[in-house]
Amino acid sequence: MEKITSFTIDHIKLVPGVYVSRTDYVEGNPVTTFDLRMTNPNEEPVMNTAEVHTIEHLAATFLRNHAEYRDKTIYFGPMGCRTGFYLLLAGKYESKDIVPLIKELFAFIRDFEGEVPGASAKDCGNYLDMNLPMAKYLAGKYLSQVLEDISEAQLIYPA
Repeated sequence: MEKITSFTIDHIKLVPGVYVSRTDYVEGNPVTTFDLRMTNPNEEPVMNTAEVHTIEHLAATFLRNHAEYRDKTIYFGPMGCRTGFYLLLAGKYESKDIVPLIKELFAFIRDFEGEVPGASAKDCGNYLDMNLPMAKYLAGKYLSQVLEDISEAQLIYPA
């Protein structure tokens, strides 16, 4: 069986950043999958499920309410390895195209106050597994250490 694309990336060389993971075509229309890598794989501790779950709820809500990207957002969710998230957008993009959106998204999470959207037994299958303070901390860290001064090396997968 062939390795899927995401398993061919050298995770030893990979650093936190915003990467185009792949572009697929659905009935001739492009869909771009982004790798929003928040932690250094195999170097830093992975994110715990509670903060990952909280970031997912906040990000999905933000993106699906965004004036420009609401109708382009197909999916936002965590990587199984808990080092980041996948974002799927309708359209063909490069990493640099969405950096402003990702900055806006993670500033929203960092600054969020109140009840996490969908964090109730009625709305979520595991609503008790949430950690807003840690989600805000991780969003702020990603914003300040990666997104605010992102380099070209953090926009293109390492060779």
